[in-house]
Amino acid sequence: MFPLDERKKSLRREFLAKRAAVPFDERDRISHALIKKFTATEIYRTAKIVMAYASTPEELQLAELFAACFADGKILAIPFIVGKGVMQAVAVPNFDALEVGAFGIQTVKRELRKFVEPAQIDCVIVPGAAFDLSGGRLGLGGGYYDRFLPLAANAVKVALAYDFQLVDTLPTEPHDVKIDAVITTERSVFHEVH
Repeated sequence: MFPLDERKKSLRREFLAKRAAVPFDERDRISHALIKKFTATEIYRTAKIVMAYASTPEELQLAELFAACFADGKILAIPFIVGKGVMQAVAVPNFDALEVGAFGIQTVKRELRKFVEPAQIDCVIVPGAAFDLSGGRLGLGGGYYDRFLPLAANAVKVALAYDFQLVDTLPTEPHDVKIDAVITTERSVFHEVH
């Protein structure tokens, strides 16, 4: 039996390889369907402050969700890396406020940065390599969200995922933060949402 860390690393590689193999046109079609499904939920409708991630090319594309937040008068926040394994939430007033930052990931231009208190966030779209039916999440390995999410104690934690990313069970550790909902094109799994 592999130690837990090795199992997680191996699974992470496997799921990220599957994700990377999805053709871009398929990725865009699924992204559109998931955002449409998510924005129809009560979680989205009642949220005043939504935190989402700025997608890398291999991730589901969230620009349409950003646009929905702007159109619906919600405050949109994205992660801002402040140190190794540590991030804050920074508000995005509009698409023009974004520029390409470190690692080729979009960030808010320095002169426009306004940070959002994690406790004020109503909903966080959480990225990951895979998710399970009990709310377990296999992250991307940096620990950023496991450190940040406990600070966003009032936020409903939602994953938008490919169908293959939702599995029965994943190896998790006590510090791995559970998520409240996983939405794929075929299934939606909601846990007790506070």
